[in-house]
Amino acid sequence: MKLIFVGAAHEVTGSCHYLNACGKHILVDYGMEQGVNVFENCDLPVAESMIDYVLLTHAHVDHSGMLPQLTARGFQGQILTTEATADLCSIMLRDCAHIQMQEAEWKNRKAKRSSGVAPHDPVYTMEDAENAIKRIVPCPYDKKIDLCDGIQIRFTDVGHLLGSASIEVWATEEGQTRKIVFSGDIGNKNQPLLKNPGKTDEADYVVMESTYGDRFHASERPDYVKELVEILQETFDRGGNVVIPSFAVGRTQEMLYFIRKIKEDKLIKRHADFPVYVDSPLAVEATGIFYKNETDCFDEEAMALVKKGINPISFPGLRLSITSDESKAINFENTPKVIISASGMCEAGRIRHHLKHNLWRPECTILFVGYQAVGTLGRILVEGTDEVKLFGEPIEVRASIKTLAGLSGHADKNGLIEWVESFKEKPRKVFIVHGEDEVCKSFTECLQVEHGIKAYAPYSGTEFNLLSGKLEYEAEPIPIKKKSRASSDVFARLLAAGQRLIAVIHKNEGAANKDLAKFADQINSLCDKWQ
Repeated sequence: MKLIFVGAAHEVTGSCHYLNACGKHILVDYGMEQGVNVFENCDLPVAESMIDYVLLTHAHVDHSGMLPQLTARGFQGQILTTEATADLCSIMLRDCAHIQMQEAEWKNRKAKRSSGVAPHDPVYTMEDAENAIKRIVPCPYDKKIDLCDGIQIRFTDVGHLLGSASIEVWATEEGQTRKIVFSGDIGNKNQPLLKNPGKTDEADYVVMESTYGDRFHASERPDYVKELVEILQETFDRGGNVVIPSFAVGRTQEMLYFIRKIKEDKLIKRHADFPVYVDSPLAVEATGIFYKNETDCFDEEAMALVKKGINPISFPGLRLSITSDESKAINFENTPKVIISASGMCEAGRIRHHLKHNLWRPECTILFVGYQAVGTLGRILVEGTDEVKLFGEPIEVRASIKTLAGLSGHADKNGLIEWVESFKEKPRKVFIVHGEDEVCKSFTECLQVEHGIKAYAPYSGTEFNLLSGKLEYEAEPIPIKKKSRASSDVFARLLAAGQRLIAVIHKNEGAANKDLAKFADQINSLCDKWQ
């Protein structure tokens, strides 16, 4: 019984952990890396076609975003996650594939103007995303599920995102049972719409995030409505727009929740009818999914509105932009307005067009309402750059850059400690992941010294034996080196096709001899052609 740390080890994005138990190969999350990553990630310990299950904590791309690539490379197993996460992934993975294909097309157009530049392939296609979605198995909260012989799992709401969960895994091997808890991303308390994080009583081993393991939110819940009113009033009085780069799933719905309150109470003077544009097809679909899952996921305050017949995330003046023409028209409308658009870190999507139209205008405000990873355009703007490049053009930053303090879907240091100390007995070991390098180190030391918890922050490639309780391999950090792009993308695609073929062969074991012989002849014929 072995645990191997693959992604989000001393880094915040690209979550992926590998569990080998009861003869099964299991991944917990398979996320996309975003922003600048400092260390190399190890390869998956087995070929993608050998993976039996993926247990998915939530729908954010840094936890789910590489699932289509997994299927493209031969994965034929099940992806188990909560019902709300299944709904969200059905739109988010398609959206991610669309972005990958758009970016590849743009880079290839650009490459035509340069000689000797290899074609750029998307990380995966829409077909790959559709195939991944077909493999998703929705699961309820708080119910023990028999995964296979010797393994049970259970999902617990951790209040980070609609459908987010920590995952308990019970594995019995050689007459010994070990319980491993994967925290996923732990939610902040007292946030709009969602319930507070649920706790877990028992665990032998815990794999927990540390995103905000070095910082504290305000001791009292900030008055988000008041802060937002001040920003909107000042900007509208200047004749400017408030542009909000926002994650399409989660943060967008929270912003709509606040703005509904502002509109209902008529808190903006002289601009009471200000329009609010949600310019993201993904965000529009996600908002519908939020309402669909209200009973399981909304907190008491939001449910009280629902029971009165009030939609907590809708209001007069809300305009949903779906088509690209509708998106372009927004910036030709002179009325001061709010524009909410994805992506939240400004790395892709329609938000980059809105930044191009508004960053250079001193009357406008760019309001950040979520975490900005190192190296992302959002982080660069928050840190105070004077100029950025968008679509190949330099854009002077003259707009006011602000953040809505304290608005976070992540627990702070106190929240993380509260969650890990909720276990009735201290786990045998707590593995610290999903945090920037220094944060992982400092939070691990805090748990060790101040709380008497046996904590350890593994680097990618570290292997731990869950039965013996010992490290089998302690990986060293490998700094990322700049890679040259030649034909590597295409060759990786060819290797993936080969792995998929192996998986198909295994799936046909036991078929009729006549069919197998025909299949073998087809493969040999293909090999003869390319040798």
